[in-house]
Amino acid sequence: MKAGETFREVLRRGVVIPASPLALTASRGLDERRQRGLWRYYSAAGAGGIAVGVHTTQFEIREPQHGLLRPVLELAADEFTRLDVRRRSPLVRIAGICGPTRQAAAEARLAAGLGFHAGLVSLAALPHASDGELIRHLRTVAAAIPLVGFYLQPAVGGRVLSYGFWRRFAEIERAVAVKIAPFNRYRTIDVVRAVAESGRRDIALYTGNDDNIVGDLVTPFLFRVGGRRVERRIVGGLLGQWSVWTKKAVELLARCHRLAASGGAAPVDLLALGAELTDANAAVFDAAGGFAGCIPGIHEVLRRQGLLAGTWCLDRRAGLSPGQRGEIDRVLAACPHLADDNFVTEHRDEWLKD
Repeated sequence: MKAGETFREVLRRGVVIPASPLALTASRGLDERRQRGLWRYYSAAGAGGIAVGVHTTQFEIREPQHGLLRPVLELAADEFTRLDVRRRSPLVRIAGICGPTRQAAAEARLAAGLGFHAGLVSLAALPHASDGELIRHLRTVAAAIPLVGFYLQPAVGGRVLSYGFWRRFAEIERAVAVKIAPFNRYRTIDVVRAVAESGRRDIALYTGNDDNIVGDLVTPFLFRVGGRRVERRIVGGLLGQWSVWTKKAVELLARCHRLAASGGAAPVDLLALGAELTDANAAVFDAAGGFAGCIPGIHEVLRRQGLLAGTWCLDRRAGLSPGQRGEIDRVLAACPHLADDNFVTEHRDEWLKD
């Protein structure tokens, strides 16, 4: 953040926010050294924030047999404070918030008490709640921490959320951003239109559509509101895809910002890069396997770079899908310019110091 800049202003400006993976040992305990190293990588790569306790961090951290939610958030709070000392602008700290209302409110209080700026609220635990019930749930959470709305794709546990829901979400005073991740163009437009028609200019729009990152970032969304044309932009990304090759993500977002500021048309090579990135995401996220290997795929990329020791997940059944490793090989061979391997190799030992 610039001098005197608030986290809300940083969100509105638009930054790269990786959804943090969980670094585990072979015995599936928290690997604190590599977890800190991973966050140091994101900071050094130019990320403007980090999201912890979200889907990519594995929702299982909340299960009693693991009991990792508080330890991971505490570790993050400590490391982010250390990183902020060496940064020109402090990291935006986002905590994942899950569960029914009582659990979600408790997680929000925990995160706020540890200095997190906002909570990314999953509604997966309320699959049959009405819009009104969802809004009451979110207002309860908002009493503890500012809100980042979350449209999670149904394929990984989300639910369909109507335009009307998002229009009411925009009326929550402490709503500061939305992560738009339905992997669906119609539903993406529902969110952008709802926020545009609410008149709220202070709610930042972030892509979570890992299958259409460049398309989201270069598109001017135009609507007729109150007799005049209103344009809204998706200004940044809060993405599992950006938990790998993060330095390249920072460069990509900067290019998209320059294009938006110029008012020019998206060049063909940028659109082609977007298609390559979507192809790479299909491999890393295991689109062919219904996203079953999403988290192990992210781990595999980080393992190859030496940032993680393995692809282990808390769920022992989770692993790469058949053929997924070969797909990752294919996209890396076809699109080496998407990776930031040289940057990681140059600094990895420094980041992994105790």
